[in-house]
Amino acid sequence: MKDETPARAKSAKPQPEPLLDTSGDSDEPAFSWMAPAGRDTAGSRAEDTPGADRPSGSSSVDGSGDAGTAPGSTQAGTRADRKAAEAAAAPPSDAGDRPGNGSSPVFNEPLDTSALHVRPPEEEVERRNAERENAANAKPVAPRVMQVLLAICFPVVLLVLAVRAVTSPLFLWVEYNRPGFPGDGYGFSTDDRMTYGSYAVDYLSNWSGPRYLGDLVHRSGDRLFKDGEVSHMADVKLVILSTFGAGALLLLLCLVAVLYLRRRSTGGVRRGLFAGSIITLVIILGLGTLAFLGWQQFFTEFHRIFFADGSWTFSLDDTLIRLFPGQFWIDAGIAIAGLVLLTALVTLVLTWPTRRRRGLPPREAAEDQA
Repeated sequence: MKDETPARAKSAKPQPEPLLDTSGDSDEPAFSWMAPAGRDTAGSRAEDTPGADRPSGSSSVDGSGDAGTAPGSTQAGTRADRKAAEAAAAPPSDAGDRPGNGSSPVFNEPLDTSALHVRPPEEEVERRNAERENAANAKPVAPRVMQVLLAICFPVVLLVLAVRAVTSPLFLWVEYNRPGFPGDGYGFSTDDRMTYGSYAVDYLSNWSGPRYLGDLVHRSGDRLFKDGEVSHMADVKLVILSTFGAGALLLLLCLVAVLYLRRRSTGGVRRGLFAGSIITLVIILGLGTLAFLGWQQFFTEFHRIFFADGSWTFSLDDTLIRLFPGQFWIDAGIAIAGLVLLTALVTLVLTWPTRRRRGLPPREAAEDQA
């Protein structure tokens, strides 16, 4: 028993597995049924090869086949032949839509786009081009407004700053100690003038009431300023503080305009300051000419603008006249005009519209290009 089982196992022929047995498969190529209709892969390969044996169930291309097959029959022996026969027998689905197949052709109407090819009149074309060019070249209004605002505020701010520089103890000291300044014929020394004059100048820029000057007493015990002088200094203080307040507001507007133009308009700050410096020069030269031709008339008309008649005239022995004689006001006017004129000239030179500042090429390069 032990020796028969191995011998039997050796003599037995191995049986193939059912799923792997390929003996019953045909010679049809794999996936040939997926070929397009009219292209017989297996049959054409068999016909092109000389001496090749055709499958027993296949038919020839010209209709000659086996005895059991009817002439003209398109029944194919392989799957590819059957698919080709079915495709040839089935009529096309769009046979009625194609010209040349026995049916009337169908024409598609073109889209109504003929209006796109019509050129408008020349006047309309020119008008549209002009509007397009104007829209492209138009500049925004806000930068222009800011430039005008900067040009108008600039001379006023310069005048206010010059007035503030003159109404200071430093200018008093320069005036009282400069050679040629007239002395006081009623007994005030330079030190007295500097002390009492500093009180008057400080009163113009502080927030004290009239008592700041009204309670001042001379060394002899008399009041230093009379009631009329104190009242006039109160009026001057109102004008000075209003001027300083307006100057501060205009300076703030100038700063806003400068910041806006720096961000929104290239060269806008330069153009605004250039125009403002020209306006300043015109104003200063005009006022200087009037003052030079008639200082007394100019001084009188200036006081009539801001003060009531009779409230600003005093006798020669009053404290205000002894501290601030006529020569003091002439020097103050010259100092204000000089400061404003110098600042305007420097600004004019720094903002002069040269070719480089305007972003243009040098003149030689422009001539070469021309």
